[in-house]
Amino acid sequence: MTYTVTDLPDRERFEARDASGALAGVLTYQVTGPIIACTHTDIEPGFENTGVDAALARAVMDDARSRNRTVVPICPLLTAWLDKNRQYEKIVVRSTRRVK
Repeated sequence: MTYTVTDLPDRERFEARDASGALAGVLTYQVTGPIIACTHTDIEPGFENTGVDAALARAVMDDARSRNRTVVPICPLLTAWLDKNRQYEKIVVRSTRRVK
């Protein structure tokens, strides 16, 4: 499935919508200077396991990289996605490293 992801800075969130315009998921954040803390991801019922989480994560990370921001992934979903997508590691700060 393809999603359109839009940043809504006045609401401090990225929204993912499907082709019909239905809200599929949201990733909330807080920006302080050059730092963006990604706090929560919420996937709407019926959109689980359709790739909306990856679409949101990629959009947030690409936006942060284009704005020279440092990302603090508080949200477990984003943290798990970043564990599999190491190309963003240079702009990620983690307060603790998980041991595998």
